[in-house]
Amino acid sequence: MAERISPEDGVIKLQSGDTLFVDVRDPASHQEARIPGALLLNQSNLEDFLAATDRQQPLVVYCYHGHSSQGASDYLAEQGFHSVVSLDGGFEYWRQAHPEHVDSE
Repeated sequence: MAERISPEDGVIKLQSGDTLFVDVRDPASHQEARIPGALLLNQSNLEDFLAATDRQQPLVVYCYHGHSSQGASDYLAEQGFHSVVSLDGGFEYWRQAHPEHVDSE
């Protein structure tokens, strides 16, 4: 099972600039608001993501509340990614705790 990190640790990873944030929510939610620089990942672009993304790239996976991202993190770890974590509380908690780290339309 993939490791889970707190939103506070997520901010540290975001500020470090070397971690890719992966949004597994629906496209409309991603369009409306997201963690800066986050990449939307779903069934339609999964194959391209797996083909193009370095397995050494640290990933933080998030969903709405931190549940679906667990399964997605486990899957990505099974695909050979070395550093995959799931964001506790998901985007809904993140946007309340760290509104300064939210991009929105």
